[in-house]
Parts: sequence; C-alpha cells; structure tokens
Amino acid sequence: MRPFYFLIWALLAFICCGTQEKNTDPKWKLVWSDDFGYTGLPDSTKWNYDVGGHGWGNNELQFYTNQRLENARVEKGFLIIEARKELWEGKNYTSARLITKGKGDWQYGKIEVRARLPRGLGTWPAIWMLGSTTPLRWPDDGEIDIMEHVGFNQGYIHGSVHCKKYYHSIGTQRTDTIRVDDCSEKFHLYAVEWNKDSVKVSMDEKIFFRFGNEHSGYDAWPFDNKMHLLLNIAVGGNWGGQKGVDENIWPQKMEIDYVKVYQTPNP
Repeated sequence: MRPFYFLIWALLAFICCGTQEKNTDPKWKLVWSDDFGYTGLPDSTKWNYDVGGHGWGNNELQFYTNQRLENARVEKGFLIIEARKELWEGKNYTSARLITKGKGDWQYGKIEVRARLPRGLGTWPAIWMLGSTTPLRWPDDGEIDIMEHVGFNQGYIHGSVHCKKYYHSIGTQRTDTIRVDDCSEKFHLYAVEWNKDSVKVSMDEKIFFRFGNEHSGYDAWPFDNKMHLLLNIAVGGNWGGQKGVDENIWPQKMEIDYVKVYQTPNP
C-alpha cells in the first residue's frame, strides 16, 4: 500500500471509530430494560397493571384489564397492547395500562421506547410518566408525556408536562408536537431525558419539546420526584374522543420493540 493511500485509510478509520465512540455516550448507564425476548404475559418482575373502567379522569370508554393476554402480551419479540371492542365490566371496550411503579421508579435519566402506534378515530395511545409518590396527587406530583397520539389528528405526536402550575385543565399546559406521518406504519424511538434543570422529549433523537426548571417551587417543578413509566391505549375520552369513535376499526394495537432506562452519576 502506498504511503499516501495508507494515510487516507488511517484517517478514515480514525473518523469512523471516533464517530462510533461519540454515538455511544459513555455517561449513560443502562439501569432497567425489557427487550421482550419471551412469550406470554409481560414480565411480572418489571410490570404492574392499572385496572378499572371508571373513566380515568378523562371519560375514557375502555376497561383496563389485569393480566389478560387479549389486551397485553409478548409475542415474536414485541410487547402488544391491544384495545378491543367487547363488553367487559359494563364497558364496551377493553385495553391495558402497564406501569412500572414499585418495580421501576427513577429520579432523572433517559427513557427510550421504540414503538409503532395504532390508528383510527377514537384511539389514544400514550407513553408517559407519573410521579411515584403515594398517594399520587395529580397534577401536583408531576406528569411527563413522552408520546401521545390521538386518532383524529393522525401523524401528530405530542410531548407535554403537567404540574400544579401548568396543566391542560386550566389552559396552562406546556406542550409541543412533531409530525410523524408513518407513526402507525413504522417503529420510531420516543424518548425523554430529564435532570434537575430540564425535561427534553424527542422522537428519533430529534428534540421537539423542552421544559425548563424555573426554580419557583414545587408547583412549577415536581420533577425531582422519582417517576415511573406507563404504556397504554385509551379509547375515546375528553381528548381522544373529541371527534367520536369509529366502531369499525377494532382491535387496534400499540407494538413496543423495547424499553430502556439509562441514568448518569451526574444528573
């Protein structure tokens, strides 16, 4: 090999290796994950269920079931959350709401969820977080919405925070959107990164929503609490059902490829 070409080869190798190191950020340490490499019910060491059909504060139409394969299962390497049109406990729809509370609660970090979303009028999938305080006072103890999608507004992904000072019921919520036309056809990476100063929500590593700590007290920043993750599909509701529910689209699924939680020693 001629010296000139060797130098070019060496330079390219250095650039490639340097880029690879940069993309593998050494500050983040994986502390919790589920890659769904099994079959059956979601791993009970990692996931709990919220159960019931009382509307969940939003006049939702589904009953969230407990450990029912038809609504939450792992198959072919994916977690499937499925909303179905069927009579159950006085409701016309069933679904599942998986939570990590008590099995995964974190103060600060980065959460990544790779998912493909349902579509159709009346669907309302969400990847989100709540304060792990007991009892939970909503919205005082904090909510971070990593991904919300309502079927009547196909392709628009919403990221938000809610707290006592800023939340939707009083018209002060902090939120933003990103257009993802193929969110129901392809998997995308939905993530949040938060520390004592800020919350940043992203889609495929593109940050589209930021919320900063204004250092004015707990009413505006409860996000020093430990928080847990929730995955669900709601049906209808005050927001998801604003333009009705199409009764002919069910069942609808949210498919999750993996969930990863990272933390750093210097949040």
